[in-house]
Amino acid sequence: MSFTRREFVTQAAVMLASSRLMPWSGPRSIDTDAAVLLFQGDSITDCGRDRATATANATRALGTGYPLLLAGILRERHPERDFQVFNRGISGNIVPDLQARWQGDTLDLKPTLLSILVGVNDIWHTLGKTPADEVVTTYEAGYRALLDRTQAVLPNIRIVVLEPFVLRTGAVTDAWFPEFDQLRTACRRVANHADARFVPLHEMFQKRAARTGPAYWAADGVHPTAAGHEAIARQWIDRVKL
Repeated sequence: MSFTRREFVTQAAVMLASSRLMPWSGPRSIDTDAAVLLFQGDSITDCGRDRATATANATRALGTGYPLLLAGILRERHPERDFQVFNRGISGNIVPDLQARWQGDTLDLKPTLLSILVGVNDIWHTLGKTPADEVVTTYEAGYRALLDRTQAVLPNIRIVVLEPFVLRTGAVTDAWFPEFDQLRTACRRVANHADARFVPLHEMFQKRAARTGPAYWAADGVHPTAAGHEAIARQWIDRVKL
């Protein structure tokens, strides 16, 4: 997919101005009877999954976080579609880690829908060590290349990009900003580039934290509590219409 500079800027502006994206466009439709759903990312997605269990829909293989919640919701709502749900998140991963394992952990599974949440570690692992511009540029370029590769191999895939988020508590201090905000903006650009559904999470959590305190949703500022995972699942369901 390619845009002229004017088209890209215009589309990005529209997306930034609206919290709800337009319906899926183009050929990226999902089968009515069966679909393979794959969740990818870092520890927020991994969430203690049993990596020795590779079969779809196995509770232990889905971990204890939002992928398990979504697998339950989607399969309960749509038994006729026989969703096959996989979790391949790995704790600590950054974009280059996803690139290194992408063939076996994504492309070989031939997902109909791919949902990705990655970015926190790209900041966390480099905080105070690498210039912010370099971190964000590397993240965006690598992420774009990853989705370009995916769409080249699986042209009818639907992609969901979840926005990285943090809460100011525990490990997260003011030193994370404004670099983290720049990374979030880059993530939105990646979603736009790939014609992916973007699921905003950061501001959602900020609003919730204003009522309860941040630790209620992520005790260390990064890893969601049970309530935090429920919030992600609800936001995903709201923005991804299956």
